Amino acid sequence: MHRRRILQGAAVTATAAFLPASVRAVAASTAGTDYPPAHAAPASTSNYTVSSRPSAYPVGFVVIHVAQETFTDTLNIFRNPAKQVSAHYVVRSGDGYVAQCVREKDIAWHAGNWDYNTRSIGIEHEGWVDQPSFFTHTMYEQSARLTADICERYGLPKDRAHIIGHHEVPGSDHTDPGVNWDWVRYIRLVNLL
Repeated sequence: MHRRRILQGAAVTATAAFLPASVRAVAASTAGTDYPPAHAAPASTSNYTVSSRPSAYPVGFVVIHVAQETFTDTLNIFRNPAKQVSAHYVVRSGDGYVAQCVREKDIAWHAGNWDYNTRSIGIEHEGWVDQPSFFTHTMYEQSARLTADICERYGLPKDRAHIIGHHEVPGSDHTDPGVNWDWVRYIRLVNLL
């Protein structure tokens, strides 16, 4: 596995040399990520709580969100210290690109419920709940790979009791991921990948 990661890193580095500067700025180094295919896009330190999970708090859930924003605007919101919000990951619609904004050991402020924030990994998805065209096959697949990896690393069952929508967090006034999110398809992909 170690050799594979080295080869993946070399391929990313070689490919990055041919990318325009604007793309390289978004496609930051994979150093500092918990999920090897992710790229670091750190949130402001004002928008999450430093912790030592899972020793401080056990991880028991993956919370699925739809950002109600574009990918770039979501990253900018998480970088803005005045916003007081973040998620661990953001998945881009068109190509499934995964950015990690908060390390998994730390507590992202995504669920609107402190207890759930301490015990979950939050994954935002580019798009809007009422625009299912943002929910591309590539986005579902890459997000499902990420969720499967999180579940395996934390020993979570790959089911709807442990992979929940933001609207299912107690006290939440959010509706995401919304009625257009295909849970059957998503959970099937999580279990296949």
